[in-house]
Amino acid sequence: MDGKVDLRRSLDGYRARAGEFRLLEVPAHRYLMIDGRGDPNAPAFAEAIETLYPVAYSLKFASRAGAGRDYVVPPLEGLWWADDMDTFTVARDKSRWRWTLLNLVPDWLTAGHVDAAVDRVGARRRPARLADLRSDVLIEGRCVQTLHVGPFDDEAAVLDRMHHEFIPQHGLRLTGRHHEIYLSDVRRVAPARRRTILRQPVRDA
Repeated sequence: MDGKVDLRRSLDGYRARAGEFRLLEVPAHRYLMIDGRGDPNAPAFAEAIETLYPVAYSLKFASRAGAGRDYVVPPLEGLWWADDMDTFTVARDKSRWRWTLLNLVPDWLTAGHVDAAVDRVGARRRPARLADLRSDVLIEGRCVQTLHVGPFDDEAAVLDRMHHEFIPQHGLRLTGRHHEIYLSDVRRVAPARRRTILRQPVRDA
């Protein structure tokens, strides 16, 4: 068995710096996905996380045992959108938010591996949202991203600069869904020190 793979170190999409907006091409990746809507502080959001991680770890253990490839389970990610995207940068009306929570599946694992992991998890203590979990490929292509350090509710000013300054100044416009990558464990890291990658797919204006 080779050494444990840490996708946060090997994939360009996990690289970002605070105070810097960067354009990059994000390749297609397969993810575990669960959809939801409303305030992320509500129980449904926690239930989605509590469903994703048992499947993610079942995949990891199966990869180590069957494929001889061990890896660090990637961080939690989320897609966010609303009918009016200003609910993220101005009003912060969380009741109108919609989201898809994600966990990246390494490229040597397939949808079949995911199905088997779901079956293993379901045969034990079945998480509340297991029937809602799916595996799909996310294609984002050209994106802008940056690193936000601090509480989630302080993201609005960074997103405002991204959406209304950097993107139009580069002859681009928003497309697709706002994407966040949670590099910090919110259970262990104080809000002021949380590190979150903020990503927005773009296209020519």
